[in-house]
Amino acid sequence: MLVCSLPFRKTIGFGSDTWVYPNISHPEYGRLARKYIYSLYWSTLTLTTIGETPPPVKDVEFLFVISDFLTGVLIFASIVGNVGAMISNMNASRAEFQAKIDSIKQYMQFRKVTKDLEARVIKWFDYLWTEKKTCDEKEVLKNLPDKLRAEIAINVHLDTLKKVRIFQDCEAGLLIELVLKLQPQVFSPGDYICKKGDIGREMYIIKEGKLAVVADDGVTQFVVLSDGAYFGEISILGIKGSKAGNRRTANIRSVGYSDLFALSKDDLMEALTEYPDAKKALEEKGKAILMKDNLIDEAVANAGADPKDIEEKIIKLQGNLDDMQTKFARLMAELTSSQTRMKKRVTEMEAKVKSVRPEDLTEVVADKDKKVQ
Repeated sequence: MLVCSLPFRKTIGFGSDTWVYPNISHPEYGRLARKYIYSLYWSTLTLTTIGETPPPVKDVEFLFVISDFLTGVLIFASIVGNVGAMISNMNASRAEFQAKIDSIKQYMQFRKVTKDLEARVIKWFDYLWTEKKTCDEKEVLKNLPDKLRAEIAINVHLDTLKKVRIFQDCEAGLLIELVLKLQPQVFSPGDYICKKGDIGREMYIIKEGKLAVVADDGVTQFVVLSDGAYFGEISILGIKGSKAGNRRTANIRSVGYSDLFALSKDDLMEALTEYPDAKKALEEKGKAILMKDNLIDEAVANAGADPKDIEEKIIKLQGNLDDMQTKFARLMAELTSSQTRMKKRVTEMEAKVKSVRPEDLTEVVADKDKKVQ
């Protein structure tokens, strides 16, 4: 509106009437800055219809003011409508999120959770809302086709996964499989990500935040891990001869709020079933890392079979044998039940035969002979 206001009002003559821009012979109105400021004022006045605009005099001025008013009404309505819709959407998402918090509060009060733990949970939710991390990625992307979902995951997470030592130089197909299985997790200040001696079921990659490797007292810090660091990758590979086995070897706590990616052992093994060469290469890399840190028993690692693997196979065979024994016992029970029913029916038939008199049989035979004749 400002763009067309000044040129249009200039073409019909400066100062020719009260509606047109004042005569530029006046030094104050002759300045270029004043021309545009005055036109902006007039356009804003027309747009908002606040106050009295200078009355038009000529027909062309009336037509211009009418079109200007209509344009202003449309623009004003569009702005108000968009702002209203934006506020409504914000309130809707906030109300949905608040409903989740209220339900968790009710549960904690019902189960008499301590006030300290309840406060930590509420702070965790507040952090998610403040950092705009309340959306569920799986829920958001579930309607997309697999191809697009994979491309988004690659675009967002692939660079992070490539930072992990054992996954460097892996096949692109395997990395794509793993990227789709990464699970985002958020930890609060002071939360333990893992403790020494815990069974390692997943590995972690730090996307954002800081983690501290601490002593058993939970206070003394040995080292601080920051963005891009990773840990737990060896425990999920199940390297033969590892002295720690699948147990965690350190206590790790979150210093502040931390965003991590978790990759579970089951997801990794599922992806590796289609890439046996990659699995072998990963095991070799993990073995080299353990040897470098003197955390592997080479005698066991170089043996033909891991005693733990043999023990697991024996346990599995015992389980299969128990299942077979259960099925065999069920079949025997059904056979015994069938035999019992058969014996009962034979006994009933014998009793009926014994109760029939000879003369009755003679009459039955005679009736049949008559029918035949």
